[in-house]
Amino acid sequence: MGICHWPEGERPREKLIGLGPEALSDAELLAIFLRVGVKGRSAVDLARDLLNEFGGLRPLLGADQARFCQAHGLGIAKYVQLQAALELSRRHLETLLVRGDALTSPMLVKRFLSAHLRDLGHEVFAALFLDTQHRVLRFEKLFTGSLSSASVYPREVAKRALALHAGAVIFAHNHPSGVAEPSQADRDITRHLSDALALLDIRVLDHFVIGEGEVVSFSERGWL
Repeated sequence: MGICHWPEGERPREKLIGLGPEALSDAELLAIFLRVGVKGRSAVDLARDLLNEFGGLRPLLGADQARFCQAHGLGIAKYVQLQAALELSRRHLETLLVRGDALTSPMLVKRFLSAHLRDLGHEVFAALFLDTQHRVLRFEKLFTGSLSSASVYPREVAKRALALHAGAVIFAHNHPSGVAEPSQADRDITRHLSDALALLDIRVLDHFVIGEGEVVSFSERGWL
């Protein structure tokens, strides 16, 4: 039986309008995106099949074009739509963050950084450059590769901060393994960066390590 024949309170679109998007399951949200199912399977059935096939929502959203388009019921049009939706979400978070003081919205900062770094298959070191009022000037991915004093250059970070007239900075990097616990190398490079930028009167406010389902804050750990 098609979704249009379901009781109104069980249809994903009507449920979202009545209760809000947070009330929907991953399969129901995905079904709204898919719009239609395949022969013998409703959009919700297809969504459940896809979540099982990929191992969850995150692997599905992070799949590359070839893998995504191989799945039954998907294709290049859906891939393009999904990538556009993900980028809109990232830009929406950035717009919200730029409007205010980064320090008054720590959860928004975590969500923003997670959206940009969590699903990358390689390690990326990034920075939120802030003005003296802690408003966001720029988000930039600075270095790629294993985090160490040999791969992250304090001089280059300082040059970029000065070019942007930054008064403070928040660092972040992802752990592709999914484990957010900071390593000793993470702590060492943070100390080196903090010491170097302090000479320029630029404060390091925090360093976030992005894992699969967790974000660790150096500031909250008392390491900054």
